[in-house]
Amino acid sequence: MTQYELVTPPVTSGHRFDEGRHWAASLALTFAQREGVTRLTQARHEGPLRVQRPFYPEGRSGACHVYVLHPPGGLVSGDALTVRAHIESGAHALLTTPAANKLYKADSQGVAWTQHTHLSVDDGGTLEWLPQETIAFDGSKGEQRTHIDLHGSARCLGWEVMALGRPASDLPYISGRIEQHFRLTLDGKPLWLERQPLDPLHPRFSGRWGQGGATVQATLWAVGINDAPAAVEALRDALPDNPRWAVTVRQGVLLLRYLGCSRNEAWALCEQAWHVLRPRWIEREAHTPRIWLT
Repeated sequence: MTQYELVTPPVTSGHRFDEGRHWAASLALTFAQREGVTRLTQARHEGPLRVQRPFYPEGRSGACHVYVLHPPGGLVSGDALTVRAHIESGAHALLTTPAANKLYKADSQGVAWTQHTHLSVDDGGTLEWLPQETIAFDGSKGEQRTHIDLHGSARCLGWEVMALGRPASDLPYISGRIEQHFRLTLDGKPLWLERQPLDPLHPRFSGRWGQGGATVQATLWAVGINDAPAAVEALRDALPDNPRWAVTVRQGVLLLRYLGCSRNEAWALCEQAWHVLRPRWIEREAHTPRIWLT
């Protein structure tokens, strides 16, 4: 069983407001199968990151549902969040969040925040990573890194939904910079590597060859579907017919992309796709986490 060692960098002054400002928080989770039930066997934390108790809405033999909590509700300059989750062979975990993640405007010194997520799944393990959306406020500055390490027959399905600015309040995302990195490997071999800078001052942000002025983007990925081409056709038949999304399979990874201007549309698309894919993926119907309905 993997035992994570949390290392929180020393902080000389958490209340400083220059480039040395630093608030770190870490969470390390391990899930293992015990007598046919997936158990949360390790939950170590530093700073304001927690989990609620495990839930079993699908029965004791189903997925272990866990809500990742960040009480501050968002990231400000100097924040450094690290989430690690390890799924052992035979275990099945579904991780989500109780609310949107907010990326607030950088302080007067322009100090960035960081958010790193490292997920690993052993041969025979199953992980669903389904966080609620991220909202980037105008002027937000930081780096997001998501690393997923799969082994053998590990299965993983997840999504990331990003909304830029707050158009309902007439506060578009017109300044700042968010650097996104995504890395998915199988037995150490890269399956999907991606880097994306979100910079309103760069031509690709508004260019038709790039983001085209879209304020919401989403990516859903799935690894471990036996008949991926059939799953793609099922999605094309079931999901709304519009040009804001597309789906394909590359290197055994099913990828669904959305690019538009509606958080609700992006979220509904991902959730509906999950309902379509889950029976094909693990032969179980999707069971909506109750926290999404509150």
